Amino acid sequence: MIPNADRSELWLARLRPYRQRLHEPLEMVVEGKLSRMVGLTLEAEGCRAAIGSLCQVITKSGKTMTAEVVGFSGAHLYLMPTGDTHGLEPGCRVIPMGKNSLARVGFGLLGRVLDGSGNPLDNKGPLDTDAKISLAGTPINPLTRKPIREALDVGVRAINAVLSVGRGQRMGLFAGTGVGKSVLLGMMTKFTNADVVVVGLIGERGREVNEFVLKILGEEGLRRAVVVASPADDSPLMRMHGAMLATSIAEYFRDQGLDVLLLMDSLTRYAQAYREIALAINEPPATKGYPPSVFAKLPQLVERAGNGDEGGGSITAFYTVLAEGDDTNDPISDAARGVLDGHVVLSRSLAESGHYPAIDIEASISRVMPDIVEAEHMQMARDLRRLYSIYQQNKDLISVGAYRAGSDPRIDRAVAKNPAIMDFLQQSMDESVDLSRSISELAQLLAS
Repeated sequence: MIPNADRSELWLARLRPYRQRLHEPLEMVVEGKLSRMVGLTLEAEGCRAAIGSLCQVITKSGKTMTAEVVGFSGAHLYLMPTGDTHGLEPGCRVIPMGKNSLARVGFGLLGRVLDGSGNPLDNKGPLDTDAKISLAGTPINPLTRKPIREALDVGVRAINAVLSVGRGQRMGLFAGTGVGKSVLLGMMTKFTNADVVVVGLIGERGREVNEFVLKILGEEGLRRAVVVASPADDSPLMRMHGAMLATSIAEYFRDQGLDVLLLMDSLTRYAQAYREIALAINEPPATKGYPPSVFAKLPQLVERAGNGDEGGGSITAFYTVLAEGDDTNDPISDAARGVLDGHVVLSRSLAESGHYPAIDIEASISRVMPDIVEAEHMQMARDLRRLYSIYQQNKDLISVGAYRAGSDPRIDRAVAKNPAIMDFLQQSMDESVDLSRSISELAQLLAS
């Protein structure tokens, strides 16, 4: 005679296939297996996990790697690995870890260089951090944000004088390749009046990481900075995590009441990384190969920067945006302009003529400048832009001698002032020009 307990187990075993067929599992299946890999996307079955949560993938040889859930279809999970995928094969174990990605934060990060996972790259030993926060951040109520009232000194004369930046503003730095955006970022890193500088090098060449840290940033600049580097050969998920980690670190220091400068190079590489992930899980492309979700992700990242609550700190952010073929109207550039508080455009023609920083003041704008500078300063900036624009519009006539002096007083003044204006807008990468000096030199230029 079969005991009652054993009889129950026997009936349970017989009923199990039918109940599973009716999608009524008797218990949560903890462990699944890898069924397919297409491109960089892994497909797992037999386990459940939420979007954004982490899973461990264990190969038959015992190698372990981490992957994040980026989508699902029915009973199948789509995972994106954070590292190397060599050694994966069908049937690898997939174990949900039941947690989301976290960022290690603390003052021990100052002076350190990290990868997209938050691990040190600088061989200076383990990180001295005692806190962890969500990599995705926490949205801020827009009505509790502190207004932008104060100008920020970035140490670059052309920006201080003509495109004044407010503390807590989000600016775009629009440029093609090779026109000096990294050098301009380095200048602002060293010269900006901020308590902490967080630099995110996302999707750029690996060689540029070492160059930026050693040559552009330097030992002095690194002391108050945190660098997060996720170069182009990292997985798309790691590049996304690098941008989110840099933002999370900046948020932590802002929440400590500090004024933070966040420099991210580049926002375009972040968008391209997310495009790779979205296309890999079969989201249809919409605008020039970019799926619609990419344009939802951009404001989610950018809106995390800015001022905190009243009495708190601030994050002033500069995001570089790569203009494909020097076209500043490509989809990412156009979307970025819509969510940022202004943009600085770097001109290839100015760079090719040896004019550095190659800022095109005609195409650039700071949307908060009227609210943070004196009326006299604002008027002088408009006068300079007007003179610069008049000269550029009539440059061809002037250069071929078709314009006769005295024909138009405005053009005469623009021609007379142009050499001084071009000198004023140029600056050596080792020279710092503070805000008050920039305004004083602007006044002298227009008065003479």
